[in-house]
Amino acid sequence: MDKNAIKKYAVWARNELIERVRQRAVKFDITVNSNIDADSFNGYVFTDMEKSQRESAIKRMIEKGEEAVIEEVAYTWFNRFVALRYMEVNNYLPSRLRIFTNELGEFKPQILTEAIHLDLEDIDRDKIFTLKESNANEELYKYLLLTQCKSLSKALPVIFLPIDGSCKFEENDYTILLFPDNQLREGSIIEQMISMIPEESWIDAVQIIGWLYQYYNTEPKDQVFLDLKTNAKITKEKIPAATQLFTPDWIVRYMVENSLGRLWLEGHPDSEVLSKWEYYLSDAKQDDKVEAQLAAVQAKASELKPEDILCIDPCMGSGHILAYLFEVLMQIYSDYGYSVRESVQSILQNNLYGLDIDDRAAQLAYFEIMMTAVKYDSRLLRRDEVPQPHVYSLQESNHIEYNHEFGEVLLSKEHRETLKYLLGVFQEAKEYGSVLKVEERDYEGFLNVWELTSEAILNDVFLIGWYISAKERVKSLALQAILLSRKYHVVITNPPYMGRRNMSGKLQNYLADVYPDSKLDLFAVFIERCNEFTKQYFYSAMITQQSWMFLTSFKTLRKKILLNDIVNMVQLGSRAFSEIGGEVVQTTSFIIRKTNYPEYRGKYCRLITPNSEDGKKDMYLRGENQFITKKLNFNKIPDFPIAYWVSRSSYHSFECGERLGSIADSKVGIQTGDNNRFLRMWYEVNINRIAFNMSNTEDALASQKKWFPYNKGGEFRKWYGNNDYIVNWENDGFEIKHFTDAKGKLRSRPQNLEYSFKPSATWSLISSGAPSFRFKPKGHLFDVAGMSFFAGKNLYYLLGLCNSKVVEPILEIIAPTINYQCGDIANIPVIFDEDNKSNVETLVKNNIKITKSDWDAFEISWEFNRSPLVTNAHERNNGETISRISDCYNTWMETTKKNRDVLKANEEKLNEIFLEMYNLQDEIEATVKEELISIYRPDATKDIKALISYAVGCILGRYSLDIEGIVYAGGTWDTSRYQTFKADKDNIIPICDDDYFDDDLTGLFMKFVETVYGKDTLEENLQFIADALDGNGASREIIRNYFLKDFFADHCKMYQKRPIYWLFDSGKNNGFKALVYMHRYEPDLLARMRTDYVHEQQSRYRTAIEDIGNRLNNATGSERVQLSKKLDNLTKQSDEIHAYEEKIHHLADQYITIDLDDGVRVNYAKFQDVLAKIK
Repeated sequence: MDKNAIKKYAVWARNELIERVRQRAVKFDITVNSNIDADSFNGYVFTDMEKSQRESAIKRMIEKGEEAVIEEVAYTWFNRFVALRYMEVNNYLPSRLRIFTNELGEFKPQILTEAIHLDLEDIDRDKIFTLKESNANEELYKYLLLTQCKSLSKALPVIFLPIDGSCKFEENDYTILLFPDNQLREGSIIEQMISMIPEESWIDAVQIIGWLYQYYNTEPKDQVFLDLKTNAKITKEKIPAATQLFTPDWIVRYMVENSLGRLWLEGHPDSEVLSKWEYYLSDAKQDDKVEAQLAAVQAKASELKPEDILCIDPCMGSGHILAYLFEVLMQIYSDYGYSVRESVQSILQNNLYGLDIDDRAAQLAYFEIMMTAVKYDSRLLRRDEVPQPHVYSLQESNHIEYNHEFGEVLLSKEHRETLKYLLGVFQEAKEYGSVLKVEERDYEGFLNVWELTSEAILNDVFLIGWYISAKERVKSLALQAILLSRKYHVVITNPPYMGRRNMSGKLQNYLADVYPDSKLDLFAVFIERCNEFTKQYFYSAMITQQSWMFLTSFKTLRKKILLNDIVNMVQLGSRAFSEIGGEVVQTTSFIIRKTNYPEYRGKYCRLITPNSEDGKKDMYLRGENQFITKKLNFNKIPDFPIAYWVSRSSYHSFECGERLGSIADSKVGIQTGDNNRFLRMWYEVNINRIAFNMSNTEDALASQKKWFPYNKGGEFRKWYGNNDYIVNWENDGFEIKHFTDAKGKLRSRPQNLEYSFKPSATWSLISSGAPSFRFKPKGHLFDVAGMSFFAGKNLYYLLGLCNSKVVEPILEIIAPTINYQCGDIANIPVIFDEDNKSNVETLVKNNIKITKSDWDAFEISWEFNRSPLVTNAHERNNGETISRISDCYNTWMETTKKNRDVLKANEEKLNEIFLEMYNLQDEIEATVKEELISIYRPDATKDIKALISYAVGCILGRYSLDIEGIVYAGGTWDTSRYQTFKADKDNIIPICDDDYFDDDLTGLFMKFVETVYGKDTLEENLQFIADALDGNGASREIIRNYFLKDFFADHCKMYQKRPIYWLFDSGKNNGFKALVYMHRYEPDLLARMRTDYVHEQQSRYRTAIEDIGNRLNNATGSERVQLSKKLDNLTKQSDEIHAYEEKIHHLADQYITIDLDDGVRVNYAKFQDVLAKIK
């Protein structure tokens, strides 16, 4: 099946159909404001039939809206075309004539060439002859298509009858009036369907219906998710597009075979149908007590005949699950001795039920079931009476008028009450779908009486008019009430996944009232609802997101689920759906039996490792990663997650260990309400305004500082680091504590402030890999994303435990999503071993020391001293100063390797201690992978770029070779602090493609290298730098090109898109570039840059251009070519700097000031017209 072709066609066809239908609506003046009684429009006189059809369309638009009706007609014809194509390819059409192609598959409709011989009811042969004689092929083809649809409407009414139940085919069916024109032309909806989708994709592949439905919704779905970014809610009209997801075929088979199939085998253990079920999972071996309990299940199942089995999919979508239920039911009927014809008829009449809120989906689900039936009974559609399946789209009672007088037509009080109840309960029914609870009433008795009502009111014109308009709609309400109030032997579905925050207010309120334990997501509500649908002793099967298995917010729901028995489960994790990538949608499929046997053993398949739909299926079929456990075991773990894979030792840990939350305080931090306003990276602001190492709130207040270190999680890193952010906590956080919206409601959430500035262990809220915990010394506040635990004297021990390999599998049990919440960490079982505590703490402290040293070796640390390659140059090797950068780099590599080796050994020793303590040494290896060691691994290119960055810092005065650490980042400038290497005086460092200025960045960098490492090794060192930069050419040229092209991008990356060295840049021709240190900015800087540098550069360009012009007069050959290229480049640079000068001039006159507290983004934006873009 060519899914790419199917998707391309479906997306295009939707837009094309909508446009064609809209054109027809314009032609006939069909809008909500049109004159419904008009006889003509724009000179075109309507026929009587067109007037009737137009009237119906306008009434429908008034009820549902213009766009809704246009969309409705578009998808109706899409569904009809898809149905006709599927039937013709599979030879299911009663006429046996192809509608769209000839026998060779070409777009030459056989129905057109054989029109005279076409044998359809009510066909007008005279009209066919007339149209053929006049060569009116388009009109003839449209007539034949419509006649074929009308003929099929008796056997397949849901697809081919008018979508508005009050309309009759042709007479007032507005879908005919809005039928898209010119379907025989190249590029039409039909022609493109033939040419774009290979015929083999249709052959005996009813799944194509589901894929077409999913892809038809592609653009509406994309739009819904775009709207969600603006906090828009998902309305009932958009729920289908937002939540529709075609269930993988193998998962459908797994669910059906292990629910319906299991039911049949329990009652008929000698049945041979099991051999046909590839995805059936045999039962786990049970204790004798459980086997005795299961006898009741088997007895109930043995009472059932095939025609007794009731199956429903309450969120049926395009009917994939129902179609496979049909297949398995056929096998069951055959096993019981029924003929094929009897089986088909009984399944349609007795076994299958389905509901959906989407009319489109219901049409396609109905069609998919009927085509499955025709596959077995090829004469089905030719019979006078064609049985119909019980699949419906939920209808609303919103527009059905009702008053007491209407009700009087039903003589029984019970039936009057039922009518009133139906009209009330189904108000806005599509808002709620199948989660809507409906009372048990005699709806079938009501229906019988309702059908006879017309005879009782024949003499009342007023009532008969009301009844005619309401008859079919009330009938639909009663039919869906039957389905919603009934209980079933088998309930299977793939429900919609939709979080509470995306739901409409009505849906939120309803779920809060009716399903408080599962209201957080619609899929969870359906777990409850499906259990309600299920008869005692029988089965529900679902595929849902897996979060209900583990999250604390679903704890009460898990309690309810565990009052039933999970027979088996396939935990799929991420990438179970080939159409969805990434880690966000993580799913599980499971079979629940409505029994409660506490010692029942379920069978579980853990398929989270394969990263593809096929990989998961193959692992399942190989029988790998299967686990068997009693559901009683789940109660041994806090919040009883469905952690079926847990070993006995791990269960023992939970039983014997003490919760971390009872030893330490696991807390969530501050929610500022506006991080852009209250947070900065520490290097953005005046460093003198930051208060480090505060011990408590009193010290912080007394400091009178504005900014304080702020723990905000960060990337994977163990032991120490990720110290990036600071928070505005001036005056004890007054501004955050009083941050309100326009209505006075507090936007921030300053919580757990009593833990402010205390030493802690922290972790990141979101982690897609192994967990990592870090030590935070005193002085930090903490964020909601930088949750922490505070443990006093036990802090180092608990940090060692949390960073050991013991905790990773524990967190997979209690927090297997990508989020680690405070409650999850608090549930880690802690076993204390006093004999090993001192050893553990020593190892942990050493690890913190090593990783702190590693963190501080880079500029992003506020305790950075100087580049390691410069530090090493100051050391002595056999009494000599190291003068080669290569030697410094080798020393740096040796140091980091030693630290990595020590850290790895320490971590493995900790693993050994804790694994033995938790009795997991036989299950988990103590070794640590190299990539999980939180020490930087030297890289010549990265390290040389870091050296260059440090050199630029020395040139601009942030650092000094005479003093370790940051020398200037705001405050009072002191030139005396720069003796060995002078910082630039004016804070303007031009970057040129030649030596135009004495303080050109390339030249200053050469001086820096010479100052640090000596003159004798300058050329060797420059070559080492050039080699590390991986450039071509001479070393100075490579270094100059790096400054011109790459330095600023690397600086932005290092400083997380908040550059402190600003690049003034005229454009792509490098007419003018200069670096400026943000913290040394003065309001007159642009004026000085303009006069001292820009004007100077303009003058040089003019002189150079004049000189080359003179030389060109006498140049020939290759020299002339080279001079011409150079002249062209200089001219471009001159033109570019001329335009740039005007921009600089404009800004210089404004004498702009900046406030470092505003950070890079705000201040950088003030000069955006003259600065390089941050990428």
